[in-house]
Amino acid sequence: MSQSFNYRHLYYFWVVAKEGGMARAAERLDMAVQTISAQVRVLEQSLGVSLLRNEGRNLVLTEAGVAALHEADHIFALGEQLPQRVREAATGTTLRLSLGISDGIAKLAMHRLLQPVLHEPHLRLLCHEGEFQPLLGELALHKLDAVLADRPAPPNPALKTTSQLLGTSALAWYAPAPWAAAARQNFPHNLAQVPLLLPTEHAAVRARINHWLEREHIRPRIAGEFEDSALLSTFAASGMGVMPAPLLLQTHLHTTCALELVGTTPDVHEEFHLIYSARKVMHPLLVRLLAAAGDGALLGQ
Repeated sequence: MSQSFNYRHLYYFWVVAKEGGMARAAERLDMAVQTISAQVRVLEQSLGVSLLRNEGRNLVLTEAGVAALHEADHIFALGEQLPQRVREAATGTTLRLSLGISDGIAKLAMHRLLQPVLHEPHLRLLCHEGEFQPLLGELALHKLDAVLADRPAPPNPALKTTSQLLGTSALAWYAPAPWAAAARQNFPHNLAQVPLLLPTEHAAVRARINHWLEREHIRPRIAGEFEDSALLSTFAASGMGVMPAPLLLQTHLHTTCALELVGTTPDVHEEFHLIYSARKVMHPLLVRLLAAAGDGALLGQ
């Protein structure tokens, strides 16, 4: 891979930007101000843009400098992780798996999806919850090993990602005791007579739910909408209304939330996708997950 700049020069610029000036950067690096200034100028020449400008007595970032600082933050954050990652790999004591969990996915299904890797004796699992697009950005910067989401990654050659469907689950409807009998009677049409708690529009399954309700001529009484599926089940358990969730969660929702299954919609499914960087060498635990999905071992397929 060719590069037109020196990473040491980038580091000097990064310290200047973080410290807010040449003098403080020189003090931190124990170098002469003139040396730091010269190294930053070399970086600017190699990039063909000005990164800093004088504004009165202050040194401020140009627009190009702001962009360079943003990228440098990512580069040196990864560099700070390098010693620990290398030591862990050398000793064989830890196998890290860093996953992004999209906020639209059914969180209660995550434990079941990850079963093939959870028994790894040296596993160190790091789960980061967030919105779909920012998580893809973190994946592109190699801050994550993979993203679990309710949809595949959109086509984008710049991201160089691969999406694999791990499994699907039919959608079911669950009710707390005060609403169970009314929701179960003449299902699904009586869903129009009870308060419904739904995922917000950011969840991929919401569009499928809307289409199904329209097709069944059900005008829902929406009592609440939630971005987080775990929060959705919490409010349903409190008696606020009837909620949809994957059928595979029936036992869990009954045991932990006292929610009763009132009906299923077998033609509406929740999807679970694994999105990862297209690399020649894959993380061994991702290989294990994909193999389990291929064998139909996930989600009781």
